[in-house]
Amino acid sequence: MVDATHVVVRNPNSGDGKQSKQAAKLAAARGWEVLDSEGGDHTVELAAEAAEYAEVVVACGGDGTLNKTVKGVLEAEKLDEVSLGVIPAGTGNDFADNVGIRGVEHAFEVIESGENRRLDLGMANGRPFLNSCVGGLTAESSAKTSRSLKRRLGVMAYVLTTLSVARTFESPTLRVSVGPDREPVWAGDALMLLVGNGRRFPGERMRQANIEDGMVNAVIIEDAPALDYLSKGAADTLLGRQASHLKRVKSSHLHVTTDGEPIQFSLDGEIIEADELTIDSLPGAMSFYVGEDYDPDPEEWSGPTPQ
Repeated sequence: MVDATHVVVRNPNSGDGKQSKQAAKLAAARGWEVLDSEGGDHTVELAAEAAEYAEVVVACGGDGTLNKTVKGVLEAEKLDEVSLGVIPAGTGNDFADNVGIRGVEHAFEVIESGENRRLDLGMANGRPFLNSCVGGLTAESSAKTSRSLKRRLGVMAYVLTTLSVARTFESPTLRVSVGPDREPVWAGDALMLLVGNGRRFPGERMRQANIEDGMVNAVIIEDAPALDYLSKGAADTLLGRQASHLKRVKSSHLHVTTDGEPIQFSLDGEIIEADELTIDSLPGAMSFYVGEDYDPDPEEWSGPTPQ
């Protein structure tokens, strides 16, 4: 008998496929309904349909699958009524890791008996992101990393693609403002714009961001010799707290414009193009199952005063 109160929206092609298959077996053993996505907007459609009758909607895949699942529940206007969960089965499972989910079996344990908390949701031009919104070199590299390379090499696929893209990448000119009055905080050529909802970035004291403070953490990396630092594997040095080419801000609202052509932004791995980006934090928008290692109050922000 199928338990329609728990629905798993599964991407069978996530990662190497092994974790996804294991998840399907574990869900079937519990009688949970499993909806297999064909990829793309089909994941959004399935999640929206599931949100109409399920109490719990669970994404099975990587960060991209989770993003689309939450987008579907959001489009169904059911975020206030449906609880969310994630089964990490993709190449990148950053958000699952940040909320204390350590594997497929652990995910089921958490969803069945773990804590359910209200977490913030990031929005960029009306589209959701749970973990991060990044623009510049990182986003372009993500867009150019092939599915076959990710399946063969895992996260190393992104590193190799970034090295290749860095050789010809031209840093865009960005203008960044914060708060409802759009107070200017930075302008110039940016190698990367990194905005985190669920995560911080190298150079911070810890990886997980505060996902319950109604703020996003932004790091602007000024134009720098990309290939040099990437080839030496010195990302932590580049993003060190005292680095002069960094600007760190924290706010509930960011506004970003580009001078010139639209650039790519990656929302949890989902690519959009824009020459203007409005980023907001929706406080406590999601009811999400978290593991016992999840920290609801991680170390305090040590950058500029939030706006």
